[in-house]
Amino acid sequence: MHRTQTYYQQDAYRTRASSLILAAEPLPGGGGRIAFEGTVFYPEGGGQPADRGTLTLPDGARLAVTDVHEKDGVIWHRVDALPPAAVPGAEVTQQIDWDWRFDKMQQHTGEHILSGTLHRLFGAENVGFHIGSEAVRMDTSVPISPEGLLQAETEANRFVWQDLPVQVSYPDPRQLAHMSYRSKKEIQGQVRIVTIPGADVCACCGTHTATTGQVGLIKIVSAEHYKGGMRLAVLCGARALAGMQAMQARQSQIVAELSAKPAETANAVRRMHKELTDLQYLHYGVCSQLFDALAEAADPHEDAIRLVPGLDPDGLHRLALRLTQATDGLCAALTPTEKGCGYCLARREGDVRPLVKALNAAFAGRGGGKPAICQGSCAGQAQDVAAFLAGR
Repeated sequence: MHRTQTYYQQDAYRTRASSLILAAEPLPGGGGRIAFEGTVFYPEGGGQPADRGTLTLPDGARLAVTDVHEKDGVIWHRVDALPPAAVPGAEVTQQIDWDWRFDKMQQHTGEHILSGTLHRLFGAENVGFHIGSEAVRMDTSVPISPEGLLQAETEANRFVWQDLPVQVSYPDPRQLAHMSYRSKKEIQGQVRIVTIPGADVCACCGTHTATTGQVGLIKIVSAEHYKGGMRLAVLCGARALAGMQAMQARQSQIVAELSAKPAETANAVRRMHKELTDLQYLHYGVCSQLFDALAEAADPHEDAIRLVPGLDPDGLHRLALRLTQATDGLCAALTPTEKGCGYCLARREGDVRPLVKALNAAFAGRGGGKPAICQGSCAGQAQDVAAFLAGR
């Protein structure tokens, strides 16, 4: 079977084509795969997902294209069904999902601009790239400071604002030998070069916008150190706009909750954090006084089962330990929760794990720990748990 003609590389804006079926094969589990003389569908590869769309058969039947892959130069289109009309020689109309395609064009072109800028400014190689469903993931070979990323982001967007042409060329081996271009791997055969004047020169078979202006906006939304370099999450085009709109909506909610002006939210958050820290410190001290009082009321040789509303796991643990200082009996700290009861069982000497196992079995609980102290939660009401422990 001869190689599939790649209409998408000749014209990334072409959305429809008619082509003859060269092969149609059923697949295990249902559906099938179809190969054509030529296709407008981009196959998954180079970090770019495959196109989506439909195929219309001569009898009018429409097939959904769920995946596209290339193997040995032949591009296979996976379909959800393989009806009798899908046979070699039949002429089929191909239609891609344009919104899906243009999104990938914006992301891929924006990645070229940003990668080229990072390479020029910091010598950073792009060692990983994937257009995800939410963001573009880019991995660089070297670490870059927050100030450096801000500089690169600003310069990359300047290339967008210049609305530069995105040029595609196919240099011969002699020309290629004298060219400087980015490439993540050795390429056999004809090399396709994508050039954005002043911004990037890269070997790439993906789909791109005709000009940089159509990228719209490039925004780095997160950056973390990864394998000696950086892992960036980037939004371009419509994704960047949607991301900024969502950020503005969150900002509006924060402004309303804090009763602060947008420019003052950081100071308001810091003030609230200090107030919360002060309250937590006060709460810790009040709880310590309460735990001391509960321990002082315990009989030195009797069980001490105490139910205190509003305790977190740390509070339960602290109370149970404090009770063990006052009695050698079973010490139990309980607190009501939305789903039942939180507990912490302890004993100065002995093993509380068998009791915890029985408690979990009786009240659909989960938890465990060391012989001297165990912690968890269960579905029973706190009063019922207290009665269960008192009767053991």
